[in-house]
Amino acid sequence: MSGFENYGDELADVDHEIVHYAAICHVDLADHAAIHACIDAAHETGDDDTARETLRGLLLLRIKIETEMIEQGITPGELKGW
Repeated sequence: MSGFENYGDELADVDHEIVHYAAICHVDLADHAAIHACIDAAHETGDDDTARETLRGLLLLRIKIETEMIEQGITPGELKGW
């Protein structure tokens, strides 16, 4: 059973946070390679790194929500806010 009750609201909330942390980390959300690098890269410790780890976690959460939506036959929208 899903932990997400309203996919549209969940994505909007996650997208809002992704945009915020992407700005802090200077990650261009239009650059798919930069997004993949953020997801795949291991980071060191430090303040900027904490923001990058948060961004990474949010991106992974968005992927989880999108996967669940697709499994339910719902097409997820694009990342909003960029």
